[in-house]
Amino acid sequence: MNFKLKPLALALAASSLFIGCSQITTPKTAAEKELAAITPDVFCPVDALSWQDFAPSADVNLWDRVRDGFQIPSVHNERVDTYISWYSRNDNYMKRVSERANRYLYHIVEQLEANDLPLELALLPIVESAFDPFAYSHGRASGIWQFIPGTGKHYGLKQNYWYDGRRDIEASTEAAIRYLSNLNRQFDGDWLLALAAYNTGGGNVRKAIRRNKAKGKATDFWSLKLPRETSAYVPQLLALAELVRNPDEYGLTLTDIPNNPYFERIDLDSQMDLAQAAELAGMELKDFYHLNAGYNRWATDPDGPFHFLVPVEQAEGFLENLDALPEQERISWKSYKVKSGDSLNLIAKRHHTSVNALKSANNLSSNLIRQHQMLIIPVASQPVESYAYSQDQRVKAKQNKSSGKAGTTKSNYVVQSGDSLWKIASIHRVSVSEIARWNGMAPRDPIKPGQKLVIWSKAPASNYASNSSSGVIRKVNYQVRNGDSLARIAGKFNLTVNDILKWNTMNAKSYIHPGQRITLFVDVTRVN
Repeated sequence: MNFKLKPLALALAASSLFIGCSQITTPKTAAEKELAAITPDVFCPVDALSWQDFAPSADVNLWDRVRDGFQIPSVHNERVDTYISWYSRNDNYMKRVSERANRYLYHIVEQLEANDLPLELALLPIVESAFDPFAYSHGRASGIWQFIPGTGKHYGLKQNYWYDGRRDIEASTEAAIRYLSNLNRQFDGDWLLALAAYNTGGGNVRKAIRRNKAKGKATDFWSLKLPRETSAYVPQLLALAELVRNPDEYGLTLTDIPNNPYFERIDLDSQMDLAQAAELAGMELKDFYHLNAGYNRWATDPDGPFHFLVPVEQAEGFLENLDALPEQERISWKSYKVKSGDSLNLIAKRHHTSVNALKSANNLSSNLIRQHQMLIIPVASQPVESYAYSQDQRVKAKQNKSSGKAGTTKSNYVVQSGDSLWKIASIHRVSVSEIARWNGMAPRDPIKPGQKLVIWSKAPASNYASNSSSGVIRKVNYQVRNGDSLARIAGKFNLTVNDILKWNTMNAKSYIHPGQRITLFVDVTRVN
């Protein structure tokens, strides 16, 4: 079934429908005008058939529409067949992905068709994120389209404390379409090279092409030497396209998705609490977050965007309830008297808001506040734990579910000024990638003082400069003296030579000399 009738098809349809029609009438609807523009000499009403007979039926399974829009030639080789075999063996995985896609796929298909792009691209979020808008990779990529921060900003995706456009379904889909279109132009219409570039970057693909050209080799995707992940990435998409094209042949079950819009966009003109919005829509907050995953916290960004996506069947009720709610009640407020030692940063952190939001609410031109000053603070209408898909709560859930190797113990670490993930990993004798995994982070994510991390280690260390039952750990910049050796320094501070080597990026063959400064993390309660 062809859901996007091309001009030739329309002309043929018009000529076959209107042969013998003697009365020329004036087209009224946009669809009729488009048809009349193609066949201006013949246009008249038809009793038996109407324009709606050419429109796609909402009863049709959306997967049929997707496969009808495939444009990339199918490929069968060992690399593709490997993934066809894997996906077809994991029928339950594909069912789960189909269920997740139910919320988003119609919108993606509509946007791809509007830009005349192959509908194989609608399957790309399966490869990238399994259609999970909260997916976050070790490379700092986020959302169903897995934009890294820099590329997201380049394509206009706003990212701040309150909002991350990489997880916004509409904004990220629009950005992904522009990015993919640009890559396709860069590689002269070769979709396999464009897809490879989407994964590894255009520069890496061009470098591989230049390398092959210099050796007189072919420069198609299959001939290039690319990173392992990229070499698998394109075959995965081609495998999925083959499975969607012929699911019965591979014994695959794709959960039916109706061919009609899942959500409607509703624009507001001010900040709003997500719990209140979910209640107005008659939805569970967790389900509301899955449609509005771009919002990092308990409310929309005070500076916008303010829109919400709401299931079509609940949009009318949401608008009626919204109209009945005074604008000033879209956010809850509390009064706060500034105490000694307070700062806007501390107050904002304590109340799960941002410094800019406090300054805006209180008409402050600077960060200066004084003791006993009264502030009004925007606050969540529900306990923060209720906002289960806010950034803080997602991190806590990840930390609670984390687990270490056999024989390790879980401890909590509070980041101190001057810390880095490498330093913290060295103290606890674990890897940076492990800390990142336990805390729902990427290894290159920045950390800040006061941030709480979960660590699984055989000998959990205390926060240096803090007291605990296991001692007081402090960072020491030790100056090497005459007669010192690594073994002697280790013995003096109850450390191991391996500890010192890790903390100072040294190896067993490294020499130390008088006057040299080395970093130690010392339990001062155990120093000899």
